[in-house]
Amino acid sequence: MAHTVLICDDAAFMRNVLADILRQAGLQVVAEAETGKEAVEKYRELKPNLVLMDIVLPEGSGLDAVRQIIGEFPDARILVCSAVGQQSMVAEAIRAGARDYVVKPFQTNRVLEAVHRVLDSPIGLRSHIPGPLTE
Repeated sequence: MAHTVLICDDAAFMRNVLADILRQAGLQVVAEAETGKEAVEKYRELKPNLVLMDIVLPEGSGLDAVRQIIGEFPDARILVCSAVGQQSMVAEAIRAGARDYVVKPFQTNRVLEAVHRVLDSPIGLRSHIPGPLTE
């Protein structure tokens, strides 16, 4: 059975790009969300294997959504995918519970590497804070 994924990004174009990448890799995109609140609701309902979460979202930060999901589901696997690439923001995302972080614009192979690393990580294991953020 394919891994299930929830994509949360306020830009429909970015959700479509990510969905295409994931589907071509054999993953099943089960839902998309435009806001953190919507992502939390869809996570509760569907409990996907992976969440791709943007940071800059309407109606609150993606980091708030990460904290809320992790608060309710500590074993949730969340990959932050954002244009905000400052080391302090990456560190904050990891502390909030994200397992990894990909900076936009991204290369397809970098997204897939991060997705597989997160999906293959043991339950409860959080990522290290990544090194260089430029591609």
